[in-house]
Amino acid sequence: MNAAHVGDWLCGHALTASDIDCATTVMLKILDGKCKMGAVDKTVMALLYDAVKHRPGERFGDEYHRLIAAARAASSEGMRNLIYEKRVLAETMLSRPVMKTFKAMLREQGLFAGLSEDDESLA
Repeated sequence: MNAAHVGDWLCGHALTASDIDCATTVMLKILDGKCKMGAVDKTVMALLYDAVKHRPGERFGDEYHRLIAAARAASSEGMRNLIYEKRVLAETMLSRPVMKTFKAMLREQGLFAGLSEDDESLA
C-alpha cells in the first residue's frame, strides 16, 4: 500500500465536496483515537485525506486542515481533546447516513481491494 495506489484510484473516481468533508472527518476520527478501522484501512484513509486535502469541501477547510497537520506533528492530551471536539462537531454537521454512504462507496469502488492487514508495504 502506498500513495500511488490511492492516487491511481483517485484518477478514476471523482469525489464530491461532501466526500472531501467525509475524508476530513475520518482523518479527525483516526487522530482522536476513536476510529475502529484496522491498520490498513486507517493507512488508506490517511493517504486518501493527504491526496484530497487541497480540494474544497462543503463545510471544512483550512482551519480543519491546519488542526490536522498540527495534531500529526505533535500529539498531546490537549491536542487529542481538541481533535475530539472538532470531530464530534464535524460528525454533527454531516449526517451518519452521509458518512456510511461515503465509506460504502470507497469499498464498492475498490479503494481497499486486494489489501489486507497482512500487507507489509504500508506507506
